[in-house]
Amino acid sequence: MNIPLPMFVVVPLVAAFVLPAFGRRLKPLATLIANLVTLFLLVLAVASVGTPAVYEVGGWSIPLGINMVLDGLSSLLLLAISVVSAAAMLFSARYMEQYTAKPKYLSLFLLMVAGMNGVVLSGDIFNLYVFLEIASIASYALVGFGCEHEELEASFKYMVLGSIASAFILFGVALVYANTGSLNMAYIADAIGRMGTNVGLTLALSLFIAGFGLKAALVPFHAWLPDAHPSAPAPISAMLSGVLIKALGVYALARLIFNLFGVSVALGWLLVGLGLASMIAGGLLAIGQWDFKRLLAYSSISQIGYVILGLGLGALLMAQNANPAWAALAILGGLFHLANHAVYKSLLFLTSGSVELATGTREMRKMGGLGDRMPVTRAACAVASASIAGVPPFPGFWSKLILVIAAVQAGFYWIAVAIVAVAVCTLIMYLKVHRYVFLGELPPDLQTVRENKGSILFAMAGLTCVCALMGLLVLVPSLRSSVLDPAVSVLTDGVQSSTHLMSP
Repeated sequence: MNIPLPMFVVVPLVAAFVLPAFGRRLKPLATLIANLVTLFLLVLAVASVGTPAVYEVGGWSIPLGINMVLDGLSSLLLLAISVVSAAAMLFSARYMEQYTAKPKYLSLFLLMVAGMNGVVLSGDIFNLYVFLEIASIASYALVGFGCEHEELEASFKYMVLGSIASAFILFGVALVYANTGSLNMAYIADAIGRMGTNVGLTLALSLFIAGFGLKAALVPFHAWLPDAHPSAPAPISAMLSGVLIKALGVYALARLIFNLFGVSVALGWLLVGLGLASMIAGGLLAIGQWDFKRLLAYSSISQIGYVILGLGLGALLMAQNANPAWAALAILGGLFHLANHAVYKSLLFLTSGSVELATGTREMRKMGGLGDRMPVTRAACAVASASIAGVPPFPGFWSKLILVIAAVQAGFYWIAVAIVAVAVCTLIMYLKVHRYVFLGELPPDLQTVRENKGSILFAMAGLTCVCALMGLLVLVPSLRSSVLDPAVSVLTDGVQSSTHLMSP
């Protein structure tokens, strides 16, 4: 089956430019169109699994032309983006009625989706940067969509730090072009493989790590995230934490390190260090939060640390020429945790939005006893919390177990201990959430609280089912071989994964 790769970008992009023309009377039609677009992208993403493809824009061959590349890693990210965006858009149908200018919100949402899809599919680093900017600018506006003081302040802070990250990335792109004479990833990988790295390329890689590390909100580049995620509307918080920081940060960083520059012991240790710092700092900072969404935001920093730790451990083992199976297992754990986190953290942010919409507050100390009044929200939050805390048999348990096994096999017992310790810390913070939000006495001012209905309910229920079944991706061999193993192979193949796309 030939997958029309441009459709992943063109369809949401065209819809994004059309929807702002819809007036107040046509808001239901605009909402329907936006939901149909995200549903179409989900179907297209499912169809793309196991079907690698290359599309040459305008029929021009590389390196003169631009190409879009679909491989195992791209397919995994597209699937995550599509699942989360479809759920978040469905949730938005009713949730965003409290805001004005809903068609403009839908337009910005689809612009962000188009940008993320473009980043994942781009075959050259300059267009990766262009699509990254499309997604970033849309996300800056969406964080401040409420137009209150808190939202605007968080949006401005996010925009300033995000612009600094973008400048780092653009300077890195310029240095790579100056030293290799190409912007296409295949030709860059080939040039670096032939001539090795020099001062310019080393500086470019440093800028990429800082820029994409900031986009991924890794410690110490995380300052924007604890303000941006709580301030954004709940479906946008789900998108930011669920897929944006992965597509614009983790994916781009992994693609550049593994498939362009090549792994090294120093890079492996750097990624391991960033992963551990993010895991520990994010987990400890989350425990002390009483703002529901701020707790989830700090938790995102911690969970992204798991992903980077897995990728870093895999890179380290590859550079040390250790058993290839150990490196593949570490990378598998990191990528599976990426997919898991995309689903369960998005679900957690949707449940927080449901609670905030019903109660009018994010302060957990002002809540309590909501479990009986909001049973679906409570069930969804329980499934997502169990998964993120690594409670068996939920999917978060399997991804963390894979990382522990990989660390033990490689002899890094202290890394395995850190993984388990942070998992216990995560369990504590989510027990706190359930204790103060869903259990205990119902406050007098919340006596009239009822479960949200309609699209909010369906979005949470659907994502809860996906979350509960995510473990099948590693437990069912056919699913693992079609979804996860091709993504792992892209990274373990190193620069050869890029250079084979060169024109003969």
